[in-house]
Amino acid sequence: MTEKIYLDHAATTPMFPQVIDAMADFMCYHFGNPSSTHSIGRDAKGYLEKAREQVASLINVDVNDLFFTSGGTEADNIALFGTAAVAKGKKHLITSAVEHHAILESCDQLKREGFDVTVLDVDQYGMVQPQTLKAAIKDDTFLVSIMHANNEVGTINPIKELAAIAHEAGALFHVDAVQSVGKIEVDVQQLDVDLLTYSSHKINGPKGAGALYKRHGLHLGRRTYGGGQEKKLRSGTENMPGIIGFGLAAELTAKGWQEELKEQKRLRDLFVSQVLSRIDQCRLNGHLQQRLPHNANLAFNYIEGEALYLYLDAAGICCSTGSACSSGSLSPSHVLKAMGVQNPWLDSSLRFSLGLGVSEQQILHTVDVIEEKVALLRKMSPFTPR
Repeated sequence: MTEKIYLDHAATTPMFPQVIDAMADFMCYHFGNPSSTHSIGRDAKGYLEKAREQVASLINVDVNDLFFTSGGTEADNIALFGTAAVAKGKKHLITSAVEHHAILESCDQLKREGFDVTVLDVDQYGMVQPQTLKAAIKDDTFLVSIMHANNEVGTINPIKELAAIAHEAGALFHVDAVQSVGKIEVDVQQLDVDLLTYSSHKINGPKGAGALYKRHGLHLGRRTYGGGQEKKLRSGTENMPGIIGFGLAAELTAKGWQEELKEQKRLRDLFVSQVLSRIDQCRLNGHLQQRLPHNANLAFNYIEGEALYLYLDAAGICCSTGSACSSGSLSPSHVLKAMGVQNPWLDSSLRFSLGLGVSEQQILHTVDVIEEKVALLRKMSPFTPR
């Protein structure tokens, strides 16, 4: 095969063709600033609010509780620093060891600002157990921030149960749902969370657009000052083409995610079963059932994951050694380390994530190439049993 095979949809996704067309149309014919009061500005304002309806509908929230950001990272930052700013003397917040760096580094900064941060351990699958959270709650806990589904291994957390524990203690609950929205059902009313973040480019929309859900009546401190956009929570002229694309991507995702989920799960299961049956000393990281339908994080004994990654890339197959946001780091995955994964498995893991346009033919070809390259690398490895 000469075509590129893209199996890194957890990092970013290709845009729906309809989204590209809608963004181009907006940039050509509806270019106004939605803060302007003339006709062209009012036209843009109408598009902004339509997109807000589309994005809010995807997670079943009111449009008045949905705020646009530049992406998941900014939305996470607003959630954490915004709640800390109005914590009214409370100084303790809780997160987990497998969170995205947008959460972990924000927590590090809050520690430098005098807050007390508890980082919860996870089990062998990367899941936060409810009893672990319950034991960590303190009298001055004001926020718990736990991701819905892990970006590296795909494990899904029991968010509704975790949120109930936080609320019982009088704390707010924030969930980073960047990886789960559009991949599994995400209904804020069912999850009963106070804050939720998600991102356009994970659901076949453009980069540079994200959203924060904030429960009605909840006040957050702000760190951006200016023109008062997004009800003063996030000042700055809106990224209108990105927001328009986000809105349409959300609408298209809402219409087709259940069927897409079934197909991605079928192909993912085929991929995993073929790899595990054809290559010995290989294992799947993460929870076997409670995992995202498009994610497969695989480890191969006796080889370096980085070497296999480079061989696959040379063969036109795109995957990942971990989170795209830390792919330049030479350090082992903090997620796998938190799960208790040790070498040789720790350094031999690759993440494959499926999405729009992936076919069964591509999956089977990828398995063939993996089998070939693993065998080649093991022949060269001094650790392979002879």
